[in-house]
Amino acid sequence: MQRICFLLKVRQDRTGEYRARHREVWPEMQEALRRTGWGNYSLFLREDGLLVGYLETEDFEAARAGMEATEINHRWQADMADFFEDLEGTPPDAAMRPLVEVFHLA
Repeated sequence: MQRICFLLKVRQDRTGEYRARHREVWPEMQEALRRTGWGNYSLFLREDGLLVGYLETEDFEAARAGMEATEINHRWQADMADFFEDLEGTPPDAAMRPLVEVFHLA
């Protein structure tokens, strides 16, 4: 099992709306994430907009590719793209760059 952690930056003036949108993630999006291998997926948002994502999956690249192949993901990413800084036209999910794990206490 891979543990994946990544960082993105939400525009500070949009953090409230970003939180509100994630209280009601579309059921079809949730199902697609589960079906494509995104387990134990969490997002944490700091007041300045720093977003920390965490998930567990058998194969992150396969999980990402599985979501890329879904229509619901394309709609969700398009809907969320304006919340982020520094994406330069890259969809938010494609901008996820896993951090290197340096310690894990099991």
